[in-house]
Amino acid sequence: MTDPATSASARQIRVMVVDDQELVRAGFCALLGSDDDLTLVAEAGNGREALELAPAARPDVVLMDIRMPTVDGIEATRRLLTADGHRPAVLVLTTFDLDEYVYDALRAGASGFLLKDTPPTQLIDAVKIVAAGDALISPSVTRRLIADFARQGPATVPASDELELLTEREREVLVLIARGRSNPEIADELFISEATVKTHVSRVFSKLHLASRAQAVTFAYETGLVVAGSG
Repeated sequence: MTDPATSASARQIRVMVVDDQELVRAGFCALLGSDDDLTLVAEAGNGREALELAPAARPDVVLMDIRMPTVDGIEATRRLLTADGHRPAVLVLTTFDLDEYVYDALRAGASGFLLKDTPPTQLIDAVKIVAAGDALISPSVTRRLIADFARQGPATVPASDELELLTEREREVLVLIARGRSNPEIADELFISEATVKTHVSRVFSKLHLASRAQAVTFAYETGLVVAGSG
């Protein structure tokens, strides 16, 4: 996984906070503003406001609450990550450690899922991790749980048609992403350069219309390319 400190040092990470509870939102904003690597560019009280603000604010990462009026966090995430133009990474935050939210958030394209009681330093690190392109899931949510929900959930694409778009090497890369491997680990396992891995990952995302590594994980399980407990 990418070192948060390394990824943050390259440039300021632009962050938008979306939460319908004003005090909670203010707390997140204050926390993010305390870190020199992060810049708060917008805040919104619901998903609709977030969708209106995002094009101009161009955040790198959106901290997204799930339960909100007007447009909830799952739908807002889906719209943000299917819109034309700039697409941020979305880190979903919730007080509810409920399994269906994990599945829905990842299928919508979220890059991470954390509970709101996550310690401040871990939350800041999480923002930097997803900004660097990695997936991050709450320690309370295991990969087996995600795999089980992906298998049980409704398939959104015909597996054979979609997977046929990938080359054999791209399939291998997707399998390793689904098993939680980082780009350097994939490079070591396949005996190729990290730059080549990045190229394969980019092509997989483009061909399958995926927004994040987390979404790639759920796709791999949904289509049966990877089976829960298989590695």
